[in-house]
Amino acid sequence: MRILIGAVAAALMISTAAYAAEAEGHIKAINKDAQTITLDDGKSYKLPGEFDVETLKEGMEILIAYDEVGGENLITDMELPE
Repeated sequence: MRILIGAVAAALMISTAAYAAEAEGHIKAINKDAQTITLDDGKSYKLPGEFDVETLKEGMEILIAYDEVGGENLITDMELPE
């Protein structure tokens, strides 16, 4: 029984460490050195390591999916205008 309770507690801690969320808005700022973008709501998001920042422009509307890990919003998916 103790093993089961420990396993359930461990699973709950892992599941709260990162969660998926979405954000939509216009790009307010792009920091190429830090590989981050800031949306018009003031929140910043870290771009994936291999991402070509040159495809992004300030004012562009964007839809992103991200995980919050260690207090940082890491982008996992992005939808750009056509």
